[in-house]
Amino acid sequence: MSSARFHRRAFLASAVVILSVATGWGQTPPTPNSQPNPYEGGAKFGQLPSGRIWGNNSAVDVDGQGHVWTADKCGAALCTDRTEDPIMEFDASGKLLRSFGSGLLISPHGIHVDRDGNVWVTDNGDVNGKGQQVFKFSRDGKLLMTLGKAGVKGTDSETFDQPTDVAVAPNGDVFVSDGHVNARIVKFSKDGKFIKAWGKKGTGPGEFDLPHALAFDSRGRLFVGDRSNSRIQIFDQEGTFLAEWRQFGRPSGIFIDRNDTIYVADSESNANRNPDYKRGLRVGSAKDGSVSVFVPIVGADPNSAAGGPEGIAAGPDGTIYGAETGGRDLKVYTRRRN
Repeated sequence: MSSARFHRRAFLASAVVILSVATGWGQTPPTPNSQPNPYEGGAKFGQLPSGRIWGNNSAVDVDGQGHVWTADKCGAALCTDRTEDPIMEFDASGKLLRSFGSGLLISPHGIHVDRDGNVWVTDNGDVNGKGQQVFKFSRDGKLLMTLGKAGVKGTDSETFDQPTDVAVAPNGDVFVSDGHVNARIVKFSKDGKFIKAWGKKGTGPGEFDLPHALAFDSRGRLFVGDRSNSRIQIFDQEGTFLAEWRQFGRPSGIFIDRNDTIYVADSESNANRNPDYKRGLRVGSAKDGSVSVFVPIVGADPNSAAGGPEGIAAGPDGTIYGAETGGRDLKVYTRRRN
């Protein structure tokens, strides 16, 4: 074998190894939409107070007790001039345990319950001097902290422009995806002091086109649902790019449990954007990037702009909860009994 051909083959072999590490795939990428579906179709979840209906909803999380938290838009498209509590806690049976937040939020978008039981909510609205903030509540509804300036949009260390999600690292540092406009990740200390921000609009490593969801794995890596780029990007907590995964579709929501099972909601793939992937819920491993489950969204128009859950979370038994914006609902997906 000639020296040139040997070096070319060595280069290609190295490229395959690098690609496998960067994407989380083995040597052969998985076939999209081919994984089995062990789940029943989504059923309505949550016993709302008499006369209350669901509003647009993209926010759902499951806490350490297995309770389901959500923040809808007060039974409507926005919480403007509404009196309903947007933030609600349910037990696993769907019983409403508590609610709070009336009058504080315009457009709740993402929710996260940290290890201490505090409830974080992003508000990407901007009406009458409210919105553009991230709120931290105790689990009984006491407001503990706000990030951002109410009703003020911007790109500096004190402002957001439509923040989409929030996640708290094991050491208490706070990460916000900012978001619908700014295309960056913002990092704060546990007491709310600005540390750094990274990202800009683009398609390269560390660049974003609508960072929509955040989650940490057991290693402390930050997973970012870079939705309009149809990929998940993975970073360390200093913002160093580690990997790009496309095998989970076009991610609107991400949830990672304590066993590093990753749940991803794809509400936007269609024939015109990310055409190889069908809309649905994907379950796999945050350790190696493998996808083991695909739950299609039954009845969704595959050519529409969006459909099915945007927000996603899972209970300790693998039950999936999906928050639907267009469908104005909270759905539960339970495993089929053998």
